[in-house]
Amino acid sequence: METFSLKGKTLFITGASRGIGLAIALRAAREGANVAIAAKTVEPNPKLPGTIYTAAQEIEAAGGSALPLQCDIRFEEQVQEAVAKTVAQFGGIDVCINNASAISITLTTQTDMKRYDLMNQINARGTFVCSKATIPHLAKAENPHILNLAPPLDMQARWFIDEEVLVAQGVTDLSAYAYDPKSPLMPDFFVPDAVIARSRTKLLPLPV
Repeated sequence: METFSLKGKTLFITGASRGIGLAIALRAAREGANVAIAAKTVEPNPKLPGTIYTAAQEIEAAGGSALPLQCDIRFEEQVQEAVAKTVAQFGGIDVCINNASAISITLTTQTDMKRYDLMNQINARGTFVCSKATIPHLAKAENPHILNLAPPLDMQARWFIDEEVLVAQGVTDLSAYAYDPKSPLMPDFFVPDAVIARSRTKLLPLPV
């Protein structure tokens, strides 16, 4: 079976100096990808490790090519400049990964407007700006993608999923919902494992 390879592909990843963004970059680097690191941090912070330069070193050590770009995605001109430098360095962009985000785990009444504005500027506006800036280049790519990352939807509230609704109605064979009845159904990434396990115990095995 033919598998998709990132070798020689160029990924524009926001917030890739650390965390999930860097993890994605390193995974792509192991396949020989080019990675543009669009992030703000250029000076080491003892409380928050990782800069665009340390990330570049890790990416190149993993087998990829890296371009560290200081970029605050709240500002359109910085995004446009970062995209232009990426295209100049690697000849195009194949994937835009909107990973940079800001979050405040606080109640509405305890969330100040400065934090609220920051979340909207980065999560919503920043994602839009980066997508808009890369689309003209993605349109020239052979297999272009935009990947938007979001936090899991599990806030420890009560779940109500399709399998449990069907089971309650007496439906225990879900093979009719599979694209390939011979393959097991793929669980939803946003559903906690405990919920999946609880639901699976009530179902008959899918045909093998």
